[in-house]
Amino acid sequence: MKKIYSKFDKLCIPKLPQALFKGRIETILSESEAEKAVDYLLRQDIIGFDTETKPMFKAGRQNDVALLQVSSRDICFLFRLNHIGMPACIIRLLSDSSNVKVGLSWHDDLRMLQRRTEFVPGKFVELQEMACDYGIKDLSLQKLYANIFGEKISKSQRLSNWEADILSEPQKLYAATDAWACVMLYQELIRLKEEGYELEIVPEPEVVAPKEGESKKKKPAKEKPKKEPKAKEKNKKSSSWKHRKVKKKSTENKDKDIKPNEQVDNTP
Repeated sequence: MKKIYSKFDKLCIPKLPQALFKGRIETILSESEAEKAVDYLLRQDIIGFDTETKPMFKAGRQNDVALLQVSSRDICFLFRLNHIGMPACIIRLLSDSSNVKVGLSWHDDLRMLQRRTEFVPGKFVELQEMACDYGIKDLSLQKLYANIFGEKISKSQRLSNWEADILSEPQKLYAATDAWACVMLYQELIRLKEEGYELEIVPEPEVVAPKEGESKKKKPAKEKPKKEPKAKEKNKKSSSWKHRKVKKKSTENKDKDIKPNEQVDNTP
C-alpha cells in the first residue's frame, strides 16, 4: 500500500530524481494549427491544462497570459496566445465538458484567460480540491508531485520570458511537464482511491511563545570618545613650542661662556 504524507518537507525535494515529460511537444503558432490540435485533444479521455505569463517586476501591473499548454498522456500542445490570441477553437476547448480536464489552481488561470476573451468555462477538475479529500495539505504542484510520486518538478523556467519570439527547449519542456503532471496526478489519485493508501500525518512545527515579562535585553549604546576642544589642542601645541625655544636658548648661553681663542683644559 502506498504511503502519502499530509505535508511534504520542501528541503527533501532537491534530492529527488527529476520528473520530465517524455512525449511529443508541438508549438502552435497559427489558427489552422490550433484547430487540428483542439480536435485531437477533445478526442482524449483526460487532458491537463496550465498557463504561463511573462513576469512583471513592477507592483500593480500584470501581463496577459502568453502560453496555454494542454497535454494528453503523450502529446503536449503549446498554444502561443501572444501570437494567435484566443481564436474560436480555443474557446471551444475551454468551454467543452465532454472529457476530463484537469488543472491545479486552475481558477486563477481561468480568470487570467478571461481577461483576454470572455467565455463560459466547461467542467474542470481542480487537483488542489481533490488532494484535500486525501488529507494532503501541501498543495503546490511541486510538493504534490513529490509527495505522490517521489520525484521533483523543476521550477527553473517559471520566471523566464514567455513572450520571447522563440521559446527555448528548456521552456518548452518545463511548460509541457507542468500540464502533463496534472494528468499523471489525477490518474494516480483515482488509483489510490480505488486501491487504498496510507496517510502519515506530519505534525505541525511547535511554536514556542515567549514567557511573560521576558524581553530581549537591549545592549547599551557604546559611548563615543570625547574629543578635546580645539582651543586646548592649540594651547598644548603652543606650550610644546615654548619648551623647545627655551631649550635652544640655554644651549646658546652655554656656548657664550667659552671665550674665543681660550683653551679649555680637559685634563682630569
